[in-house]
Amino acid sequence: MLRQANQRLSDRVDNTDVVVIGAGVIGLAVARELAARGRDTLILEAGVHIGAGASSRNSEVIHAGIYYPKGSLKARLCVAGRDALYAYCRERAIGHRRCGKLIVATDPAQLPRLTAIAIAARTNGVELTTLDRPETLALEPELACAGALHSPLTGIVDAHAYMLALLADAESHGATLVTRCAVTRMVLEDQCILVGVNGAEPELRARSVVNCAGADAPAVARLMEGFPADRIPTAHFCKGNYFALRGRAPFRRLIYPLPEGSGLGIHLTLDLAGAARFGPDVEWIERCNYDVDPARSAHFYAAVRRYWPGLAAGALLPAYAGIRPRITGPGEADVDFRIDDAGTHGVPGVLNLFGIESPGLTASLALAGEAAARLS
Repeated sequence: MLRQANQRLSDRVDNTDVVVIGAGVIGLAVARELAARGRDTLILEAGVHIGAGASSRNSEVIHAGIYYPKGSLKARLCVAGRDALYAYCRERAIGHRRCGKLIVATDPAQLPRLTAIAIAARTNGVELTTLDRPETLALEPELACAGALHSPLTGIVDAHAYMLALLADAESHGATLVTRCAVTRMVLEDQCILVGVNGAEPELRARSVVNCAGADAPAVARLMEGFPADRIPTAHFCKGNYFALRGRAPFRRLIYPLPEGSGLGIHLTLDLAGAARFGPDVEWIERCNYDVDPARSAHFYAAVRRYWPGLAAGALLPAYAGIRPRITGPGEADVDFRIDDAGTHGVPGVLNLFGIESPGLTASLALAGEAAARLS
């Protein structure tokens, strides 16, 4: 199969304008944008399928843009990306639903935190409705709460269908995807970047390279011989586990506790068929693995029952796990998206996308426009 990938690559071109590394949702969105701008674009994906990493191992939530610092890339691109994503899903008939979500305070002492979240969201242009306990229970009677914030702009999307649409658009503008094609070496030259795949000598000449490798983006950047090492962050593998609910949930909206630590808390999300799952939690690991330890359910039961005391024993089943592409470690403050161009690292033609975790899916179309503009 490696010979097949190499043959497909050599059949395609010896020279290309832009190589996009990674065919997750960000890589596909960037490739679509570049191809639509007339750039000859080649997408290289190490895996067998598109989006097999974080892009297919998340909550599939369209975020409103609530939590991010004012003026940050996350705040700006999430809001712009949210509106663009809803419009794109409508145009392409991609499954989605603007179901809304509730951010729940389970104790009266937490109510000031809801107020603080609502004020911060407003600075990002996101309006939330403050609900008291009776108003919250009128919407979701099974909740245990002292009050909540209602986010009407939050929704869910069929992430796989979305990625297929991005790929179709990119290919319609002349982009080419090659899977089973791991970049293993890059050499920086004066007018181009030489790219080698699957252990072969670097022979593909690209005018530009866009590193969209998600959690592996720092490792991919280190494959660039001569690239400044001090401009490459350290990858930290922050695993998020999910458990599925046996049976139907009595909720029509997404249910979020107050944010905690390195995540948004173990929340309840729904898929387009109405099935519920809970997660992600936060598990720091040394190496990527996607196994879900059934023993972690004890923590899930305790967390979920704070806002849904009716969760029955034995109702949670191990589902799946994802890896957040973190560039900060345990106990360190979260950082903004990094779209590192030549102005950051001094290497023309190289764009590294680091730390593109949540709300990356929501922000993807806006982020792609930002990335393409910086590569121009």
